[in-house]
Amino acid sequence: MTEFTPTLRSHAETRLIWALCLASMVIYINLYTLQGMLPSIAEHFDVSGAQATLVLSVTSFTLAFSLLFYALLSDRIGRLAPIVMSLWLLAASNILLAFAQSFDALVWVRLLQGILLAAVPAISMAYFKEQLDPVFMLKAAAVYIMANSIGGIAGRLLGGLMAQYLSWQSSMGLIFIVTFMGVAFVTYLLPRREIKPSVIKEKINWRRKAKQDFNGFMFHLSDTQMRLAYIIGGLAFMMMVNQFSFIQLHIMAEPYGLSRFQATLIFLCYLSGTFAAWLSAKWIVRYGSMPLFRVALCLMVAGTLLTLVDTLTAIVVGFLITACGFFLTHSCCNSFVAIRATSHRAKATSLYLCCYYLGASLGGPYLMLFWHKAEWNGVVVGSMSLLVLLLVTIWRLGKHQKQVIDVSEVD
Repeated sequence: MTEFTPTLRSHAETRLIWALCLASMVIYINLYTLQGMLPSIAEHFDVSGAQATLVLSVTSFTLAFSLLFYALLSDRIGRLAPIVMSLWLLAASNILLAFAQSFDALVWVRLLQGILLAAVPAISMAYFKEQLDPVFMLKAAAVYIMANSIGGIAGRLLGGLMAQYLSWQSSMGLIFIVTFMGVAFVTYLLPRREIKPSVIKEKINWRRKAKQDFNGFMFHLSDTQMRLAYIIGGLAFMMMVNQFSFIQLHIMAEPYGLSRFQATLIFLCYLSGTFAAWLSAKWIVRYGSMPLFRVALCLMVAGTLLTLVDTLTAIVVGFLITACGFFLTHSCCNSFVAIRATSHRAKATSLYLCCYYLGASLGGPYLMLFWHKAEWNGVVVGSMSLLVLLLVTIWRLGKHQKQVIDVSEVD
């Protein structure tokens, strides 16, 4: 195996990677800041802590299906324009959060933001694959996922700080300022020229375009290995991101009694995932995806079970292990989908991320049922049921890959 030491080929490539990574951080700060404010949201809008988790679920739901729209749009008009336009509209939408007078109004604004948040994750991997060398694309993808993690951590910690020290209106004003500055810098960094998808150059009628789009989605959905990769990512995120929502409620209650900001420090456990994402490209090249999927599953099982030990230290260590396993899974899925997609690349990525965020949106209501029955112990039971499904899916993917290899050897 050759040494994995890709180098940048141009200044434009450097700017593109920095721009999309910063855009990713802006997206995940906006997506997850309110997750760090869940106890404050419950108090401000007079709803239960469990009900407040719906703020994340509804945003993930509209984000999931909007990914498909941006995949189609970017195949038509290019990757650059949808990213820039959606980011500026996202910055403007934060003004609406400051004027939300009820929980229902907050939910409606978050539904809108889910649509705007989808452009960057839907387009970025296809953008990388079209602009970068195939080998270096793996490294860029790993850095991009690491930026996702950093953005998620920053957003949640920012939310915890604001919930502790600022009013609702002041908090939303600060989010607007942070987003505005980030979007301005992304716009500056993004290269002004791009390699346009070939379909843009074709002069075809709308009926033929619609048929091509449908066939593009079906092309990937008819691929068994792609479908299984989509399910793996969705199940993993369904469990992990919602565990972080409910653990805040658990450690703010007795016997822990942490403050709002102290509870959000649990999100620092994402740093183990950040580190795993950074190393994942090298590991994927060296070992392949399937062994890493199995290792990641074991880590998520071990980390989840460890949180049942009735100490704060065990909970923190458990979440460090779980986050490492999850981001390793996510990196493997992202790379698997990007490399396997030889055509309709944005559609392949958007289908994966649609399942990924749909899992997040369904996981909140699903684990809420277990929370109401037995609080954190119930959440662990619900999580283990998802991990069993994940085990079956990984086993099926490995079995299918082995069958393909056996057939190719016979031929």
